[in-house]
Amino acid sequence: MAPALDRAGYWGPPTSTLDWCEENYAVTWLVAEFWNTVSNLIMIIPPIFGALQSIKDGLEKRYVAAYIALTVVGMGSWCFHMTLKYEMQLLDELPMIYSCCIFVYCMFECFKTKSSVNYHLLFILVLFSLIVTTVYLKVKEPVFHQVMYGMLVFTLILRSVYIVTWVYPWLRGLGYTSLGIFLLGFLFWNIDNIFCDSLRNFRKKMPPILGVTTQFHAWWHILTGLGSYLHILFSLYTRTLYLRYRPKVKFFFGIWPVIMFEPLRKH
Repeated sequence: MAPALDRAGYWGPPTSTLDWCEENYAVTWLVAEFWNTVSNLIMIIPPIFGALQSIKDGLEKRYVAAYIALTVVGMGSWCFHMTLKYEMQLLDELPMIYSCCIFVYCMFECFKTKSSVNYHLLFILVLFSLIVTTVYLKVKEPVFHQVMYGMLVFTLILRSVYIVTWVYPWLRGLGYTSLGIFLLGFLFWNIDNIFCDSLRNFRKKMPPILGVTTQFHAWWHILTGLGSYLHILFSLYTRTLYLRYRPKVKFFFGIWPVIMFEPLRKH
């Protein structure tokens, strides 16, 4: 994707099957794609607090797993964009599949009795993950990964639309905000891929502070990180409503959305 005008750096020549539009080692000798790397912080830090809060509130372990999975994706993406090494690319891309499988499980188990386990769905999702992993390690074709990931996201969209249309219409705001932010990120991802040459030429003429705003793959991280976080909130809100916990979305420091509800009663 990226033209071969990049500088050499600490991690050596890229071995990944993808090299994004950000100029390599342009900011620092230690990080291949600086803005594509640091933009992952939104996927790493907030979900850690979400996982800790879920443990504190005694929520089902699958929601703790969902938060941790998002953090793992962020950390894998950090390592990939920092190094542009194939092994680190796998650390980014495969957890994207696994985390989405956890999201799918959470969404389809929202209306089940507490602490129930759907072994059939678990088996299907684990099998899907194993097949995608095996095939992707063999073919090393990024489009295959993107299509498999897209299928999982589409499944989540269908389930979310069902919930806000037929079950909890008052959750439309949260559900569609999550979806809209994620799709905006996907739009930026495509702009970054399709117009890479133009973006690089534009950045050469602009002051660095303005050029940063055109790092659309970094925007993809920020928007999909936020969209995924909001999706977990949506899933958790749906689940805790069903369990009659009276959830509410509150804003930490007036900025960052978190879910709060009445303490669980101990029986």
